[in-house]
Amino acid sequence: MSLLEHRRWVDLPPRARAGVVVGGGVQLGLLAAALADLRRRDAALVRGPRWVWALVSLLNFVGPIAYFTLGRRAR
Repeated sequence: MSLLEHRRWVDLPPRARAGVVVGGGVQLGLLAAALADLRRRDAALVRGPRWVWALVSLLNFVGPIAYFTLGRRAR
């Protein structure tokens, strides 16, 4: 199989399917937590504009983790 060929869902082994589902669930959970925190957190406790962090949060796992580590100030 070359790098440009795509695998279909049915071609994946069950462990790979489970990994995709779990990874997707973790990613969506992190996104939901970051967006909920952004909405509830006072603007003075966010480093930078909220809309920027909302956009950054859309970047797979990296965005929400960056928000939680760099974007929030201590209460």
